[in-house]
Amino acid sequence: MKALFNDGRVDEIPEDEELHVIRHSAAHIMAQAIKRLYPEADFAYGPATEGGFYYDIDLPEGTRISEDDLPAIEEEMRRICKENLKFETYELPREKALAHMRERGAKYKVEHIADLPADARITFYRQGEYVDMCVGPHLLYTKALKAFRLTGVSGAYWRGDKANKMLTRVSGVAFRSKAEMDEHFRLLAEAERRDHRRIGREMELFMTSDAGPGFPFWLPNGMRVKNALMQYWQEMQDAYGYEQVQTPIILSRSLWETSGHWDHYKDNMYTTRIDDEDFAVKPMNCPGACLIYRSRPRSYRDLPLKLAEAGLDHRHELKGALHGLFRVREFTQDDAHLFITPEQITDQVTDTAHLITTYYHQFGFPYRVELSTRPDDCMGSDEDWERAEAGLKEALESMGVAYTLNPGDGAFYGPKIDFHLQDCLGRTWQCGTIQLDFQLPERFELEYTASDGSKRRPIMIHRAGFGSFERFCGMLIEQYEGKFPTWLSPCQVKVLPVSEKSLAYAEDVGRSLRAAGLRVKVDGRNEKIGYKIREARSIDRVPYMLILGEREVEAGNISVRDRSGETVQRSLDDFIADVTAEVAERRG
Repeated sequence: MKALFNDGRVDEIPEDEELHVIRHSAAHIMAQAIKRLYPEADFAYGPATEGGFYYDIDLPEGTRISEDDLPAIEEEMRRICKENLKFETYELPREKALAHMRERGAKYKVEHIADLPADARITFYRQGEYVDMCVGPHLLYTKALKAFRLTGVSGAYWRGDKANKMLTRVSGVAFRSKAEMDEHFRLLAEAERRDHRRIGREMELFMTSDAGPGFPFWLPNGMRVKNALMQYWQEMQDAYGYEQVQTPIILSRSLWETSGHWDHYKDNMYTTRIDDEDFAVKPMNCPGACLIYRSRPRSYRDLPLKLAEAGLDHRHELKGALHGLFRVREFTQDDAHLFITPEQITDQVTDTAHLITTYYHQFGFPYRVELSTRPDDCMGSDEDWERAEAGLKEALESMGVAYTLNPGDGAFYGPKIDFHLQDCLGRTWQCGTIQLDFQLPERFELEYTASDGSKRRPIMIHRAGFGSFERFCGMLIEQYEGKFPTWLSPCQVKVLPVSEKSLAYAEDVGRSLRAAGLRVKVDGRNEKIGYKIREARSIDRVPYMLILGEREVEAGNISVRDRSGETVQRSLDDFIADVTAEVAERRG
C-alpha cells in the first residue's frame, strides 16, 4: 500500500503499519465524535492496539457513556468521515505546547507534556475543530476510514494507577475494508462458539475455582481425554527410544541457585520452607534431569541418554493473564532432556524434530519453524556455537523443513528451533521447541568418559512437543469443537435404550463394549429417545450412538448413528471390531 498519511512518506508500507495508521486515525475520529456529543469530555490516552483502538475519557460528574450510547457515537463518526476533514500536523516548542493544551482545557495532555524530556519533539494533529497531541502518522483525510465499529465501554485508571481517577475507556476496531471487518467478527463468533472454557463446562471436562486461580480441576470426562493424550505421548516416547522418569515437585533452593533459576526466574517461582531451609516448587524439569544424569558415572556408550518426563510444573502467572487451560499456574509439561556428544547433534535433532512434527500431523495442525541463533550475551565457546548452529541447520535441511532465521534470538545457553502451530482460528502458538544447552552441563559439572578415556561435557537438548498437556488439550477442544476423534473422545459410544423394554439389552451391549476396552455410557433414564439423541449429539458430542428398541432386541443387533446423522443396522461384533480398529489406529 502507498502511504495515505501526512508525515511525508510515499513509500510502500507493511500491512501491520497500515492497520496501525488506520486504527490510530479511528481513535482520533472517535474522540472528535465524543467531543461533539459530550463537549466537556477531556481525553487521556488514545492509542491503536494490535486488534483495534481505544480512548480513555474523563467525563463530567453525572455524565456517563454506556454501551447504549455507542451507536450514536458511531453515527457521528460516520458524519465526520463524510465531511472528509484533512489530518493536518504541526509542531510546537514545549512552552507553547503547554499553553496550547491549557487553552483547550486538556489537563491530561498538559500532564503528559510536563513529563516529557525538555528536548522532546511535540507534535499535534488537527481534523476540523478537533486537535490532539500525537506523534502520528495518520490518514490524509477522514474519508479514508472505511470500516470501523465500536465494541465496548469499560473503566481504566489514568496511567494504570489505582491511586488516580477512573476514566471511561471506549474501544473499537477498524480495518481496511468492510469485508475484512466482517471476517474479523465472523472469527470472533467462531471463537466464542469454539471457546474451550464454554465447551469444557458443557462437556464437564474441567473446571476452575476461586479456591485456586490458575490451578485447573480435571473432571472425569476431561481426565479421559488427558489420559488418552498421555497414552499416545507415552507410546511415542517408547517408539523413539526415550526412558520415562519423574522428578520431585519441590527441590531445594541450592539446586535452583546452581541452575541459575533462583537469580533469573525467582519471581515466577513458588517457594516454601522445610526444616528451616528454602525450597521451591519447580517451574521446569531440567535441573532434576541433570541430577538423574549425575547419579552415576556415564560413558560415551551411554549416550545419547534420552529422558522423557510428563512433569508437573508451577509458575506464578499474573491473575489477569489467566485464561482457561491456555494460561495456567499449574501444568504438565511434555518434557524431555537428551544428553549427547557433539557428534550426535544432527542425528538427535533430526530425530527429535521428526517426533514433534509427527504429533502435529496426527492432529492436523499447520505449523512453521523458526531457527534462533547466537545472542550477544551467549555462554560457551565460538566453536561450540558454530557446531550447534550448523547441526540445527543441517537437521532441518536434511528433513526438507522450511524455516525462517531469527538471528540473535537464541537462548543464552544455546541456539534453538521453535515450532509455531496455527489453530482453527488462525492464531499461532509456540508449542514445540528444541534447544541446545551448553550451560547446565557446565553448572552441574556433568561428565562422560570419552573413547580415549578423557572426561568431557555432554551437550543437553531440551525438548517439548505439546508445550503442556493443559494448553494442548485446550487447543484440541477448540480444534474439534468438542467433537473429538473416537480415540480421544471421553465417551466413545453412548447406548440409548428407547424404553424400559430394551434397557436390559442395552446394559448387556454396554458390558460387551466395555469388555472390548471402549469408553461407554448407557443412558437408562426415563426420557424420550429424541431428547437422549439431542443430548448425546450436542452436549456429549459422542462419535457413536447405539439406539436400541424392541426391534433390535428381537433381532439381536444394533442401530448405529454416527456424527453424520446416518443410522444403520449392524451386528454388535462387527461394530466392536470396526471401532476398536479405529481407536487403535487413532484415525481422525
